[in-house]
Amino acid sequence: MENTRDFPPLYAPTGDPRKDRLAFFHLIEKLKTQKRTGWVDNKIPNPESISDHMYRMAVLAMCSSDRNLDISKCVMMCLVHDLAEAHVGDIAPREGITSEEKRRREEEAMHNIVHDMLHGSPAAQQIEALWKEYEERQTPEARFVKDLDRFEMAAQASEYERDHNASLQPFFDSSLPNLQHPEVQGWGRDLSEERAHRNSS
Repeated sequence: MENTRDFPPLYAPTGDPRKDRLAFFHLIEKLKTQKRTGWVDNKIPNPESISDHMYRMAVLAMCSSDRNLDISKCVMMCLVHDLAEAHVGDIAPREGITSEEKRRREEEAMHNIVHDMLHGSPAAQQIEALWKEYEERQTPEARFVKDLDRFEMAAQASEYERDHNASLQPFFDSSLPNLQHPEVQGWGRDLSEERAHRNSS
């Protein structure tokens, strides 16, 4: 399928840090209004937004009992891991955009946020560091948050199946078998058991 997504131009800074910061605050409103593409494609009524997804991930991180993880960092990582989507949107594989091009556009968007909107402030540097850490998956926290990303999607798919009589098996196939953190694997087993029981009753 050919790429039909219309990418807006990057933000042009005014040079006034207050105006540029406010522009960033307005930009992240898009995370509240943009619906997650996978659910839209499956015609789920009133599907979740990108920020809905990130919010539950953050609460899931707080529920972990793994004392080896920096949970505060995980919560913050959950809240910024999809931040670039405020600009580029939630790109789905069927759109014909290569993973390299997706990555390039997201890196451009983050650079625009960090330097043109937030002027490289300490807060901007922290956001950038958390986003890069998640993308690189080299730390236990980044890998844990990726598992939360997978599990949250599966939980949402299960809820949409329950509420809308939908069939969303691909969302489970692409998430639950890939969980790596033992605790999140356990949550995945619990979710699968609940779903199997519901489907058999």
